[in-house]
Amino acid sequence: MGSAPLMTQALPARRSRLFVALPLSVLAIAAVSLMVGSAGLDLEMIQALRGPRVAAAAGVGALLALSGLAMQALLRNPLADPYVLGTSGGAAVGALLALMLGVAMALGAAAGALVAGGLLVLLARRALAASDDASPRLILSGAMLAAVFGALATLLLTLTPDQRLRGAIFWLVGDLSGADHAGATLAAAVLFSLALMARHRGIDRLLLGSEAAHLLGEPVRRLRMELLVAASLAAGLAVASAGAIGFVGLVVPQALRLAGVQRTRDLAWLAPVGGAALLMAADLLSRSVAMPIELPVGAVMALVGAPVFIFFLARGGR
Repeated sequence: MGSAPLMTQALPARRSRLFVALPLSVLAIAAVSLMVGSAGLDLEMIQALRGPRVAAAAGVGALLALSGLAMQALLRNPLADPYVLGTSGGAAVGALLALMLGVAMALGAAAGALVAGGLLVLLARRALAASDDASPRLILSGAMLAAVFGALATLLLTLTPDQRLRGAIFWLVGDLSGADHAGATLAAAVLFSLALMARHRGIDRLLLGSEAAHLLGEPVRRLRMELLVAASLAAGLAVASAGAIGFVGLVVPQALRLAGVQRTRDLAWLAPVGGAALLMAADLLSRSVAMPIELPVGAVMALVGAPVFIFFLARGGR
């Protein structure tokens, strides 16, 4: 009898600690990332290479976490993730096509992500309208799209010149060594975060179901389109900057929810902070575990994210 009030009081305290601990962890990981490297503590190296790379990791991680959060609200599925559901694959195909055609990679990646997201919503439109659990259909639809885009990316790689093939493969599995435009990714993450915060009431209502959201006065179709565009653009910009890095959008929102953060208003700023911390930590691990050899950060994230995905799938996506 007395345990329920104690648990209710403990949740706000846990959230308050999280609001402080998560930003501090970002600063701590960033500081360690700047100091660790094969060249040691070199100020010139920090300014020229490590600083931009750490900033790019923070921006890309924040965008991927926001994309996952938006997709989970759009599809009403906690297992939704731009990598698992094929959005990152579509962005990668678009970026490779843009690279071959001499067009800006960011434009191609955004277009590919929008196409992949639109196809997913089209394939799962009946599941989205259903009031019951649509997880199996959504996951299968996303897995099918991911397989198709993976095959297209492989075909495009066969047309890539030999002198660029190794770099293209490394980029496809996620690579921050050549990531640039860190300022653009960070600015975009801030804008997407503010946009989700501005629509937090509508998103919370949408999570109750499309019928409930409609009865509460929400323009469901417009809100879904806004979430689709936001998730696709965020994933596209992240892929254009660092390749296809998976599971950030799955792990971060789920970890925050397990910590007691449920409101979109809180998740909209905590998720990008957590995504930045997670990807910076994964990048630090990829640079330091086999120094001076550098591992693809996408492979490191997959080793972390795939078991988490299996765990949540075994729990029924709850």
